[in-house]
Amino acid sequence: MTIRGFWHALLGLGFLAGQIFFSPLVYADIADTIERIKPSIVVVGTYKKTNSPQFALRGTGFVMGNGNLVATNAHVVPDSAGPDDPTLVIQARDAQGQPQVRRAYLANRDREHDLAILRIEGPALPALTLRNSDSIREGQNIAFTGFPIGGALGFSPVTHRGMVSSVTPIALPAGNSQQINEKLIRRLKNGTFNIFQLDATAYPGNSGSPVFDPESGEVFGIINMVFVKGTKEAALSHPSGISYAIPSRYLSDLLHKAPSQ
Repeated sequence: MTIRGFWHALLGLGFLAGQIFFSPLVYADIADTIERIKPSIVVVGTYKKTNSPQFALRGTGFVMGNGNLVATNAHVVPDSAGPDDPTLVIQARDAQGQPQVRRAYLANRDREHDLAILRIEGPALPALTLRNSDSIREGQNIAFTGFPIGGALGFSPVTHRGMVSSVTPIALPAGNSQQINEKLIRRLKNGTFNIFQLDATAYPGNSGSPVFDPESGEVFGIINMVFVKGTKEAALSHPSGISYAIPSRYLSDLLHKAPSQ
C-alpha cells in the first residue's frame, strides 16, 4: 500500500469511527432512559388551602423501594409539622400524565448527609433502582432529572447531562481563620465524607434530584444545592456554579434503618 493509500484508509476509519460515536443510537440510550425514569420523579412541596399559592415547591424527590417511598434532601423537608402548618405533599403524575397531589410523611432523616425518606399515600409508583456508589469513578457519565428554578419553568421534569468531575471530601480544613464558619467547624467535627463533584449545572429546585447512569437509569447520587456548598465552598464569598451530589450509599443505609418515630 502506498503512503497516500494508507492515509486515505486511515481517514476512512476515522470517519467511520466518528459516525459510530455520534450515531443516533448513542443518543437513543439517554432518551429511552429519560422516558423510563420520568414517572418516578416527583415534586416535593407543601400545601395549604388558605395560602397563596396553595402549593409551594421545596425540591425534587424520586420514588424508590416498594413504590411508596420517596428520597429527597433533608433540608427540603420542613422541620415543623404543627396543626396550622402547611401539609407535606408530593406531586406525581398518573398513568395518563395528569398531575396528582399525595400526602407525604417523614419516614426517616439523616441530617449528617442531608437525606430524607418520605412515605406517601396511595398506590405504588414506579421505583428507581439504587446502585452501589462505591463503584463510581471520576470521568463517568451522569445525568440528573428534577425541577430547576423552583418550578418557575413549570412542573415538567428537566434532565441535565455531565460527568463526575471529582470524588472529593465534603469539607477541607480552612486555609485561614477568615475562611472558617459554623457549618465548616460542625462538619469537620462530625467527620468528613466523599461527595461527587459534577460538571453539569444544577439549580435551586434540583435539590433531591437523582443522579443516574444514562444507560441503565440506576441511581448512584442525590443532587444537593445547600448542604454541601455551606461547607465545601466555605472559603468563597460567593457560591460557585459547581454542582454536587451525595453518594447513594448513605441513602441505602438510611433505607435499611428503622423508620423514625
